[in-house]
Amino acid sequence: MLLFPIVTFHTYLMIYVLAAILPAVFLLRYIYNEDKADKEPWWILRRLLAGGFLATIVSMVLELIGETLLNFSYPDRDDALYTIILAFLVVGVVEEGSKFFFLYKMSFHERCFNYRFDGIVYAVFVSLGFAAVENINYVFQYGLGVALPRALLAIPGHMGFAVVMGTFYGQARLYADLHNEHASRFCLFLGWFFAVIMHGIYDTCAMLGTSLSNIVFVLFIIFMYIFVFRLIRWQSAHDEPV
Repeated sequence: MLLFPIVTFHTYLMIYVLAAILPAVFLLRYIYNEDKADKEPWWILRRLLAGGFLATIVSMVLELIGETLLNFSYPDRDDALYTIILAFLVVGVVEEGSKFFFLYKMSFHERCFNYRFDGIVYAVFVSLGFAAVENINYVFQYGLGVALPRALLAIPGHMGFAVVMGTFYGQARLYADLHNEHASRFCLFLGWFFAVIMHGIYDTCAMLGTSLSNIVFVLFIIFMYIFVFRLIRWQSAHDEPV
């Protein structure tokens, strides 16, 4: 008599988890297939996914600290400036910084990092590992109703930020192999910086919720998707060893 509710519970649990992670799995497969020159070994991709999981934990702690400090120094939460600061300097800086930290520590000096496009693959695996855990939390907290909009917006958004970061990351590895440490460090900074800017714009528009911010959000999403998928195809077609 107890078997049916147990099976039902596990079925619902599976549905929720699959709804949360399948968009990330689909995009991970897409970016893996675009790596034409030299496929990456699965051990490093699994490591980078784990790095994305760890980045969510680090981000939760740091964002809590950052938001607490922001609330203390700028208590007017209804002000647009508060939202902009929160989106850029707390969420954007922390989440992209956490992802970048694990990306760099887990891959930059690996021998298998031997093509520029690998930088995009590595950054996307970390970012979508992060996004999958974040999405599981959202789906279980708010229900299946958020699964579709997040599959169309949030998950590809994280991939978009990662593609830009990964483009500079691959270039940084190329400069490092050419012993141009200044240019390498500058590219690493630019990868993180532009990911923060994109993330900040995305979150600002999503959190403000005004008519103007909604229009900007839609235009930003359309532009980002077109730009990012063209960038992926171009970088894949013009890949080179580092």
